[in-house]
Amino acid sequence: MGDIIRILCAIFLPPLGVFLQVGFGKDFWINILLTILGFYILGIVHAVWIIARK
Repeated sequence: MGDIIRILCAIFLPPLGVFLQVGFGKDFWINILLTILGFYILGIVHAVWIIARK
C-alpha cells in the first residue's frame, strides 16, 4: 500500500515520491534537477524507478 502512495506522489510531484522513499539523498537532488530543468517526464520515470528499485 505504501508504494502505491509513493508512486502516486511521484506522478504528480516526482521529488516528493523520491523524498518519501530515500530522504535527502543524491537521488532526491538528481530528481529535483530533472524536474526543475524541464524534464518532468524524466523526473517521473526516475522517481518511479527509485521507488520500484527499493
